[in-house]
Amino acid sequence: MEEFRRTYSRLCKESGAEPQETVLQQMHQLPQGRLDLATQSLTVDTCRALGKLLQKEALLTELVLSDCMLSEEGAVLLLQGLCVNTIVRFLDLKGNNLRAAGTEALAKLLRQNKSIQSLTLEWNSLGTWEEAFAAFCGALAANGALQQLDLRNNQISHKGAEELALALKSNTSLQQLDLRWNHIGLLGGRALVNCLPSNRTLWKLELAGNSIPGDILRAVEQAMGHNQDRQTAFRESQARAHVLSKEVRHLREEKSKQFLDLMETIDRQREEMVRSSKASAARVGQLQEALNERHSIINALKAKLQMAEAALALSEQKAQDLGELLATAEQEQRSLAQRQAKEHRLEQQEAAERESKLLRDLSAANEKNLLLQNQVDELERKVKSQQDQLFLTRQDLTNTAAELKMRAVQAEERLELEKKRSRQSLEDAEHLRFKEVEHMTRHLEESERAMQERVQRLEAARLSLEEELSRAKAAALSERSQAEEELIKAKNQVRLEEQQRLAHLEEKLRLLAQARDEAQSTCLQQKQAVTDAQARAGQLGRQVEGLRRRLEELQQELSNKDQEKAAEVTRVRLELQEQNGRLQAELTAQEALKEKAAALERQLKVIASDHREALLDRESENASLREKLRLKQAEIARIRDEEAQRASFLQNAVLAYVQGSPLRTLSPQK
Repeated sequence: MEEFRRTYSRLCKESGAEPQETVLQQMHQLPQGRLDLATQSLTVDTCRALGKLLQKEALLTELVLSDCMLSEEGAVLLLQGLCVNTIVRFLDLKGNNLRAAGTEALAKLLRQNKSIQSLTLEWNSLGTWEEAFAAFCGALAANGALQQLDLRNNQISHKGAEELALALKSNTSLQQLDLRWNHIGLLGGRALVNCLPSNRTLWKLELAGNSIPGDILRAVEQAMGHNQDRQTAFRESQARAHVLSKEVRHLREEKSKQFLDLMETIDRQREEMVRSSKASAARVGQLQEALNERHSIINALKAKLQMAEAALALSEQKAQDLGELLATAEQEQRSLAQRQAKEHRLEQQEAAERESKLLRDLSAANEKNLLLQNQVDELERKVKSQQDQLFLTRQDLTNTAAELKMRAVQAEERLELEKKRSRQSLEDAEHLRFKEVEHMTRHLEESERAMQERVQRLEAARLSLEEELSRAKAAALSERSQAEEELIKAKNQVRLEEQQRLAHLEEKLRLLAQARDEAQSTCLQQKQAVTDAQARAGQLGRQVEGLRRRLEELQQELSNKDQEKAAEVTRVRLELQEQNGRLQAELTAQEALKEKAAALERQLKVIASDHREALLDRESENASLREKLRLKQAEIARIRDEEAQRASFLQNAVLAYVQGSPLRTLSPQK
């Protein structure tokens, strides 16, 4: 405020005048944002400085200039400065005896200023200047910011009241108007009553001390009561729309969170698949290394066989040279042959036992492969059933969307027919309801698209699982073929060893013993390979079980989403039904009020002389209307109860359908 004082003093000195001390004192004592110069006699220079200051000052929100005895020129200068001000909200010009020029300046202020919300013009005699007051009323009709206007004790006649009535027909922002202690009279009161049906924002109109009959005052009070009810209904609808927007934002946030959670689970599943593929590749590499080792062992056996053949040739040469030792060697050979035969029989029995064990292991592996294949078939059947259920849910969603659209179309047609007979307030409420319906339909379409995208992702996951299972089957078959080839090779090797043992001597027996040890090691390796294959099959079975559990969890999430969507649809239906009921109740109430107003006007025209009888008829009419209103309220309560029962029946049916659906049978027990 100190800066305000300095600026005021500077402007006064620039215009060649001294600032008023009383004004400076008031500026020093005032709080922030308020300038109170009441009962201060302001000069023309002060008004000029204040007008220039108000054009640029952005600190004042309240300006009090009551009982300042403003001159014609000073008032014009002050109001010109306020025309371009965008900060002042409250202006008090009480008791300044404004004349024609001041009234015209007020009209200009109302046309140009868009910030003043409260204007006090008490004790100014604006009604004596008819042309200037008509311009003021025209500016009031075009103003869209003023909410409170005080015109007490302004000598406003019935003509001025007619001008005010014309302004109120076009004004859409004024809420409070004080016209007490003027000269409006019967004609002015009738003009104001006739303009009130066109104005839906004015909810307080004071007309005491204007020689207006009591029936007109009661009609004004009744119209103000209707406008107050309309304002309260409008505020309630705004609050309801705000609450609905908050709920919609909350639902969008929850859906975005659920979508992010689903994407995280899909990423984790992909990581698990990558890890499993890496592990399978490592296992394949290990098997390849074992196969290479077996090939190296076979090559070593071939080299040993060649060495044995060379030793056999040397022994034959020695046998020719040492013929004398042949008899003894033959005897020893016979004994060795007998022992070798015994050992050969024992080895054959052991080989037969090993073959039977290997065959049993292969049969067990085949059975496990069959079990895995059966589990895969069951998973495929479950996926197919899930696809069928998803198709049914899509059909249900499309049916519900179609029903909502049909109901919305029917509601639009009904409200269009009623809108022709209702007033602008009902048109605004209908427009809000259309926006809510369109918003909810868009919300339903977006949720349906999200469900379709989720179904596509589930189908892609199912295809990837099928591909992984097919790869596991191919790996098991390749391992089985490798094991069979190894068995055949072992059998052939044993046969060759048996033939060589029968043909050679002691070195051959030693080599055969070494070959037997090597054959045992190969058998052990084969057993180890079979156990590795069994472990891999068990791991694949565990992976398949984990994937099956994941599918069941996804099915459970899908069923939960379906339940949430059904609850949301029922809630939207209930809200739409409640809104329709309220709008119908308002329509019926307004139609009853229209009929009542028409009846009252006819009675006023026909029975102007007998006022008591008209009052009695009016009271009886009011009683009958109260009775009708009570009956309507009872009927509305009964309709609401029926709608609540229907909603509960629909909710129970939806719950029963969800509990009896095949999705619940497929979901795991909680």
